[in-house]
Amino acid sequence: MTGILRPSRKSTYQPALAWFAAIGAGWVFVLVMLGAFTTSIGAGMVFPDWPLSDGSLNPAGWLHNLAEFAEHSHRLSAGLMSLVTLVLAAWLWRSEARGWLRGLGWGAVALVLLQAVVGGLRVLLNPVEVTAVDTSLGQLFAMLHACLAQVFVCTLFAIAAALSRSWIEGARTPGGIGAGARRAGVVCCGLLLVQLAVAAVLRHTFSGLAIPTFPLTPDGGLVPAHWDFHVAINFAHRAMALVLAVALPWFAVAVGREPAAGAGLKILAATMTALLVGQILLGASIVWTGRNPYVTTAHVLVGALTLATAFLLTWLAHREKLQTESSIGAPSGRALPAAGGGLPAHA
Repeated sequence: MTGILRPSRKSTYQPALAWFAAIGAGWVFVLVMLGAFTTSIGAGMVFPDWPLSDGSLNPAGWLHNLAEFAEHSHRLSAGLMSLVTLVLAAWLWRSEARGWLRGLGWGAVALVLLQAVVGGLRVLLNPVEVTAVDTSLGQLFAMLHACLAQVFVCTLFAIAAALSRSWIEGARTPGGIGAGARRAGVVCCGLLLVQLAVAAVLRHTFSGLAIPTFPLTPDGGLVPAHWDFHVAINFAHRAMALVLAVALPWFAVAVGREPAAGAGLKILAATMTALLVGQILLGASIVWTGRNPYVTTAHVLVGALTLATAFLLTWLAHREKLQTESSIGAPSGRALPAAGGGLPAHA
């Protein structure tokens, strides 16, 4: 029993732990997809109670009712995600030598538990009206729930990347990725988080079709002739998309020009740009299809993938700095090897 509880921490690549973290980072997109679909079909309040659904862990008929299936499967997948995150944090605590990474694991636990509570408050407080903003308290928590989900995605990606073989065993690159490219990544991740927050407000205030035409407004202009809150938040989402259409390619070019950037980083940069194009097309298709729930769900999912890719690219660009700091703090004789510039690999 004592041997089980005593940490046996390593600074080397641990395949089982790395794969477990990678699978967890993949599973989070199932959770995002189910949450997006639930919101897209207006099923967020199909069960008025929480944490149970109609007072049960297995409500009758939920497999045969689309709205109930969407919401209850989202709750079940969230429960599994919580369990995976707890196991990951405990595993990191017991076997990972890097203190900052152990801390990141417990940060992920705090986030997933906070997400669960916020999701529950979204349901329980939905009847409470907030007249100042013409919505319910539950809807405000729903917006927060959507934003926290994106931060959680990035946290899991950070952990999975830091556990990968290429991060731990990669060769040192003199100088690493330049400060300019690293700053570009941080700026782009910040812009993406702002855009996703705007999108959360747009979705939960039912403003997706406040401007019902694209790319021009109904009167044929670029700027709406008549304004209210719904039009303003819709226009803000479009304006931020234009900003990102410039910022993300700028980041991709900055990475491509880096002598220290390996093929893996350049592939990630190209993937990020391709996701941006797909995301813009999906956004336009939401308008053109009258907010088809499947198109809307895909838009949310690709948005999360775009943020995850941009964040991963930024995180990898900071790898050498993080690994150097880890090596300085490591016990004598067990310095961590610096990492190179490839994609996270687990083989």
